[in-house]
Amino acid sequence: MILGVIILLVLIIVLLMVYNMSIHKKIQNFNNLNQKIASLNVLQDFMNTISEVTSVDEKIKKINDILIERYQIKYSTIVIYNGTDYVVKASNVEEKHWDTLRNLQNEDVFKDSIKTATPKYITIEKEGERLPYQKMEFGRAKSALFYPLYVDNVYIGYWIIEGSQPHEFDKIDTTILEVIKNNIVSVLKTVENQQVLENIVRDDQFSSLKSAEYLYGEGRKIIEKYTTSTICLFKIVNLVQINEEFSRETGNEIVTQVSQMVKQNLSEEYIFVRYMGPKFAIAFSGIDLDAVVSFMKDIQSKVEAIEVEPIDVNETEETTAETEVTENAKPEINIVLSTYYKGTALEGLTKKLEEYLDNAPKGEHTISYL
Repeated sequence: MILGVIILLVLIIVLLMVYNMSIHKKIQNFNNLNQKIASLNVLQDFMNTISEVTSVDEKIKKINDILIERYQIKYSTIVIYNGTDYVVKASNVEEKHWDTLRNLQNEDVFKDSIKTATPKYITIEKEGERLPYQKMEFGRAKSALFYPLYVDNVYIGYWIIEGSQPHEFDKIDTTILEVIKNNIVSVLKTVENQQVLENIVRDDQFSSLKSAEYLYGEGRKIIEKYTTSTICLFKIVNLVQINEEFSRETGNEIVTQVSQMVKQNLSEEYIFVRYMGPKFAIAFSGIDLDAVVSFMKDIQSKVEAIEVEPIDVNETEETTAETEVTENAKPEINIVLSTYYKGTALEGLTKKLEEYLDNAPKGEHTISYL
């Protein structure tokens, strides 16, 4: 009888152990699924950030804020090498500590990490100690995880997270952190072209307008506020002829006067740039194509009413007196319009409009729609 009870109890215990193991496995699977979902959500937030925020610096700061909020990280800092200096691009650490944080590549404790492209974990063992890179501070950070960042095998900087407790990251899931690090690198790689655009925007000498790169960088912020906008490209179709028949200086003055006249009639909400050579671009933010047509007809009339006296930088008083000028230079423009939809390829649309203007019949100066 007693033996039977013991056997029964053993069977019950075994069954409970099997059941507990099954429950534990299900919990682990559930946790892993939650982690995957969380990582996908964070990645989605990263991707949204790319389209929602304009400048590269703003994007990186927003990414860092997402990391701190979603993963309850005490301190997170992203440092990027810009070719000459290490720059703190994003951090929730007080700025007085940034000089230390932007020079971690010089610390012996991190040199092997950078060289081998592997993370480095450091922590203090007892109160009163400090991390190797800390100079004057003791209480802020007591553990740190350092991740070197590489884009296409090229070292571009590092990401460091810090904790306020010793051994704070002993049990952290480094797999998730590796995913986060890779996401940071992906975003940095994605915005690399935008960084180039931001750096090469120039003011045109004769029109005093921004170059085309402004339209794709800073200007996009205004355009993307609206679901649809109208993009206009126009070309001074006889600019080359003016340069040849009169002078290049006359052509430059034509560009100046056309730019000034159009700019004076545009709202500040619209983006107006010198696209390339005789071509100009206007982004009518949030305006339907039909509403732009009548406006551009008026603009065309005003532009083609401009007259510029020929400019000859080599002329003398004698030749001026002997030469009677009977004709002024007059610009003619060809205009093409199309609708832009938020989130689509703005560069592709402007390229299509440019190709139309370049392939239009010689002498055409009307308003067309694509």
